[in-house]
Amino acid sequence: MLALVALLLLMGCASIGSPDGGPYDETPPVFVGSTPARGALNVKDGKVTLSFDEYIKLEKASEKIVVSPPQVQQPVIKTSGKKITVSIEDSLKENTTYTIDFNDAIVDNNEGNPLGDFAFAFSTGEVIDTLAVSGVVLDAQNLEPVQGILVGLHEELDDSAFTTLPFVRVSRTDAEGRFTIRGIASGSYRAFALKDMNQNFLFDQKSETLGWLDSLVVPSTEVRMEPDTVWKDSLTVDTVRILPVTHYLPEDLVLLSFTEEPTFRYLVKSERTALNKFTLIFSTPADTLPWIEPLNFPSDSAYIVEANPRNDTITYWMRDTTYYYQDTLSMCLTYVATDTLGLLSGRTDTLNLVPKKTRAKQLAEEEKRRKEEQKELEKRLKRGDSTMVKKQTPVLPMKVNGGSSMDLNAVVTVTFNEPLASWRDSALHLVRKVDTLWVDEPFVFRRQKAKLMTYELLAEWRPEEEYKFTADSAAFRGIYGLESKKTDTNIRFKSLDKYSSFVLTVERPSTSPLLAQLIDKSDKVIRQAAVNAEGRAEFYFVKPATYYVRLLVDDNGNGVWDTGLWDERRHAEAVYYYGKAIEMRENWDYAEDWNPLSVPIEKQKPDDLKKARKEKKEKKSKNQQREEQKRKKQKRK
Repeated sequence: MLALVALLLLMGCASIGSPDGGPYDETPPVFVGSTPARGALNVKDGKVTLSFDEYIKLEKASEKIVVSPPQVQQPVIKTSGKKITVSIEDSLKENTTYTIDFNDAIVDNNEGNPLGDFAFAFSTGEVIDTLAVSGVVLDAQNLEPVQGILVGLHEELDDSAFTTLPFVRVSRTDAEGRFTIRGIASGSYRAFALKDMNQNFLFDQKSETLGWLDSLVVPSTEVRMEPDTVWKDSLTVDTVRILPVTHYLPEDLVLLSFTEEPTFRYLVKSERTALNKFTLIFSTPADTLPWIEPLNFPSDSAYIVEANPRNDTITYWMRDTTYYYQDTLSMCLTYVATDTLGLLSGRTDTLNLVPKKTRAKQLAEEEKRRKEEQKELEKRLKRGDSTMVKKQTPVLPMKVNGGSSMDLNAVVTVTFNEPLASWRDSALHLVRKVDTLWVDEPFVFRRQKAKLMTYELLAEWRPEEEYKFTADSAAFRGIYGLESKKTDTNIRFKSLDKYSSFVLTVERPSTSPLLAQLIDKSDKVIRQAAVNAEGRAEFYFVKPATYYVRLLVDDNGNGVWDTGLWDERRHAEAVYYYGKAIEMRENWDYAEDWNPLSVPIEKQKPDDLKKARKEKKEKKSKNQQREEQKRKKQKRK
């Protein structure tokens, strides 16, 4: 009995809880052996078995593991306990070095620690090729590292090999866009990057992302004397030895990848989203508009054309209700299209366009709504509520983007939801407040370039002063007869001391036009300015914030970044990044001088902008997470 009481007392004093346990294992698996041996010669069997010191698994094996030379039939890769088996299904080639590049696909079974940059090689002949080249693949538009893209070598130096022959050696990029191609024989090669959609190791689809080097790649080695530190323990250095280390060159290849703009022109879609308009969408831009021959409506002034700047999306607003109330609009459409030989030629299609909501359905819905309103009125009358609901006269909707806190570089715009038939200048007024009086202010009202339903109000705007824009009733009339109601809009611009200014002086990397861009942390362009003949780009009225600077070489002068084209051996337009952030404050003037060629292109983009680095930074080890949790618990105590 006494023993039982003592046991209960002992249990009562004990603190119940789960022990922290030891640290999590963060050590990757260790390769311990294989059949055949690593680097084996005269191998006749395509089956390879690899052994490790702990239980392992493969992550995204089909995306990460690459066999060189490329295989027509995909190798069969299996894991079992501490082993990986790779069965090469294609017949082995004579006197050839085979490499199995696992990238970081091998991880331990419990914690998922990756065995990074692991590759296995053997030869079917008397010699194994050991040369290697490495580098990085970047997105040409934003210099972002490209993950998982194929990088291959051709020993056939003619350009046609890229579209007709598979690569002789391949690798795949990791999360930071880096790659290493191993098992290369001596010689000269052409290097390509390819997002191989159909896995045939050649560029044969326009949707495949690609990149290439113009110069030849000649693999070589170089021995460098480098320090090797021997530690007594984790804190004390024993000795530092200088040892020879073999480097495989080149190790700094940079391929800029892009996806070509479609060049095959065709009519993607024709749709009639409403009774009064229809839209034509084409696969690529054009210099001219298509020609329409109406079949059941008149051709003279039948519609108003709204085309985007590329002429690949075109909307036609029908003018006359007599004709657009028809369930079907029939027409012959003649346009420029790509024929079977890949050449542009005229093509004519007959279109019969039916709206999503026919006139009959529209009338039925209006009748249903009228009956519901009548029922509601009768219910109110029964309740003794004789208040009549005043019917609203339909008006032309309009939106003015004014306000009490306008940016000094903003444009005051007026937007409509249908084309205008006319407006009255005499019905538009702009006044400025001077002391307590409103004084007429000169202004210009006009349609914005390349925008059918957006108009701009131009005036000599002054910081911190109040304006009022008034549009009298019926100032604007739409093409369907609706008129606008009277509108008053207050406009006030911010003070000058709420902004920064920034002047960038660039040492020109090209004779082509240059565009300087202020971008935010998400790589979004906030402001853009042309670099003048003196190499200056000027930004005024900049909102205080953290910005980064990008430079675009605008070869064709169209004001936007353009991809390259393999058929013309034309690379994408060049992009450069200024290497540091610029923190702009209110009422400060900033200036920077920049030589875009002073830093290698692969080192230009700030780490804060790289998606891969951000994701890597956000991933913490389990030990780090547990330490942070401990610190938080201690603070709460």
